[in-house]
Amino acid sequence: MKKILLACSSGMSTSLLVTKMEEYVKSIGDEAKIWAVGQDQAKKEMEQADVVLIGPQMSFLKDELQKEADKYGIRVDVIDMMAYGMADGKKAYEQAVSLMGD
Repeated sequence: MKKILLACSSGMSTSLLVTKMEEYVKSIGDEAKIWAVGQDQAKKEMEQADVVLIGPQMSFLKDELQKEADKYGIRVDVIDMMAYGMADGKKAYEQAVSLMGD
């Protein structure tokens, strides 16, 4: 099972994207745990994840979060701006999977 953590300023704006990603995962018969947290929780939660996607408004934190993620051997990336804005669960999920190297 893939474990995908989404992080944004408060964890609210990514909650819709989590729902859309979960719908897509179900539609293709895959299994994934996808959850969203605010930026203050991201470092605490990332050890449970295979990959971390952050909201575009947090792009300035990418390097800082990646340093923490390196301890767990996982990647951090900014959610594609179009996928984020359109709440495109398919595109965001595919981005996460490609970062995991699956």
